[in-house]
Amino acid sequence: MPERKTLEKAKQALRQGKSPKTAAGEFVREEIEHVREGKHGARSPEQAIAIGLAKARRAGIPLPPPGPGQTSESTRRAARRDYETGQLERKPRKSSKKRGKAAVRALKREGKTAVSKRALSAHAKRSAAKRAAAKPKRAAAKAQRKPTASKRKAAKKSRRG
Repeated sequence: MPERKTLEKAKQALRQGKSPKTAAGEFVREEIEHVREGKHGARSPEQAIAIGLAKARRAGIPLPPPGPGQTSESTRRAARRDYETGQLERKPRKSSKKRGKAAVRALKREGKTAVSKRALSAHAKRSAAKRAAAKPKRAAAKAQRKPTASKRKAAKKSRRG
């Protein structure tokens, strides 16, 4: 369950017109703090981020699930289920005490180094590099969508006559 302070900050961000991704960042920050405090561990920075995003979706932040090609089908399915639960489109599943305890126990066995400054910095650099690699592709796609000079001229002629 997210802390009340986190939920309030996220809702405030949404009221200010910030994107759901920004609001969900509060939950990710909270999760990173939990790992650092030793409440549980994480195998990688991505795992800590994923836990935070799942909590945000379930708390009602309108963060849509990732599209095809971004993550595995099972991850997308879980994200869709969390999103629908948070948007009150679906009843939450009845939680199993045994399963919940097992998950927490497994996370407690993981270390804290996944959310060290060094690990988070490396993760940020990897993410930025991926975005930079996708930029030229996006620019090319946008250029293709834009009408060329000859197409604009033809459209102008057809409007006149």
